[in-house]
Parts: sequence; C-alpha cells; structure tokens
Amino acid sequence: MKLSNRLQQIHDQIPEGSRLADIGSDHALLPVAAIRSGKAVSAIAGEVNPGPYDAASKQVSDAGLQSQITVRRGDGLDVITAGEVDVITIAGMGGALIASILDRGISKLEGVQLLILQPNVGEDILRRWLLQHHWVVVAEQLLEEDGKIYEIITAMPQASSPITNEEVYRARPLQGDVELTEDLLLRMGPYLVDRATDVFFAKWESEILKLQSVVQSISKSDQDSSRDKAAEVEQLIMSLKEVLACLPKVKP
Repeated sequence: MKLSNRLQQIHDQIPEGSRLADIGSDHALLPVAAIRSGKAVSAIAGEVNPGPYDAASKQVSDAGLQSQITVRRGDGLDVITAGEVDVITIAGMGGALIASILDRGISKLEGVQLLILQPNVGEDILRRWLLQHHWVVVAEQLLEEDGKIYEIITAMPQASSPITNEEVYRARPLQGDVELTEDLLLRMGPYLVDRATDVFFAKWESEILKLQSVVQSISKSDQDSSRDKAAEVEQLIMSLKEVLACLPKVKP
C-alpha cells in the first residue's frame, strides 16, 4: 500500500511508538501505514459517515490489523476518551471545521502530545485556535499534489513545546518598512515564510487573486460597511504583495 505524498508527509511527522487517533480516517490508510511502519503501536480510525466507516473497517480487516487498529464511528473526537492517545491526526477538512472539532472535544486532548493537522483551506483560522488554546506550532510543511496545494501543521502543548508562541509569532522586519506581523505570520505560516518555495509563492499569488475578486464584489455595494471591508481587504492585499516582494525564493 502506497500513501499519497500528502499522507506520507503526515505519516512522517508521527513519532515512533505513538498511540494514534486518525479523525476522519476515510479508508484508514494512514493508521494501517503507521502500524506497519512502527510509527504507531495502536491506532483508532474515526469516521462519522457510514460509507467511509465501512471502507475503513474493510481496510483494517484486509490488512489483518484488527488487534492494533480500532475503527469507531462517531463525530470528531467523540471516538476517543481522554488519555487514550498521544497523537491525533486530522486531514482533508477546512481549517474552521478542524478547529471546531478540537474545540468541541477539547477535554479529549488531555495527554495528547502532538496534533498533526492538514487543513484544505482556512489555515489561519486553525493557527489562531491553536494559539488561543496554548498549542504551539512546531513544524509546517507545504506541498503540491494533483494540482492542489496543502499545508500540514504540527503542534505541541505549550507545556512541552521547545519553543514558545511568543517566539513563533514574534514580528519580523523584512526590507525597509515591511514587517511580518503576527497577523501575517498566522495567515502565511511562521515556518513557511522562512522557506518560501515556488509552491509558497504560487499559493499566495493565487490567494491574492481571490482577494482581489472579493474586493471587486463588495465594492459594488454602497453600504459603509462594504466600503470599510473593501478597504480592509485592499490593505491585506498590499501587505501580502509587499511580503512576497521581500522574501527570497528558496529552491526545493
């Protein structure tokens, strides 16, 4: 069984000997691979929908790993109990949804030492949730696969992190008056800006185009709130362009 590059990079972030919970596990590819590689000694594959739950159950059965992987049907972190796992992976959902899953199941995060999260969109929403709830981003990956760009965010509890949130999101001067503020670091990724690859530039050039479309759309309204919003988005576009102009491009 070969993992996609996206799942492989998530797999590679899992420490050896982990007790893993993969939330929204789909076909349970990640838990099966983690058990086979020794990254996990036990795993829970959680799925809320019957189709993916059945697919995950079949995958685990076909792999002969029923004694090490438990497939459970339930919503988000409902499938685990506090202290049952030390690593949680959640991949392939929006950042807002991942944040809501963590928020609703926050009591289940007791004893968890690592969150490995792959939001499809809304990465800044997820980083803000982690910051507000005392989780520290310790690593980030950016990859392109099948024409889509993905971010993988790895976070540790503040109490066990080797770095503080203050250090991660400390404002950084670039050139002239251009500064990477906390807000921009939350949006763009505090580690990703340090390795601004072609994929990074492609992502943010695409995001700027989307924001420009937003400005065009809301500028059609005569409401004061719409004009204020358009000005706010235009300011963000300018800030993003300034940062991209200052960042050196890193070869992959």
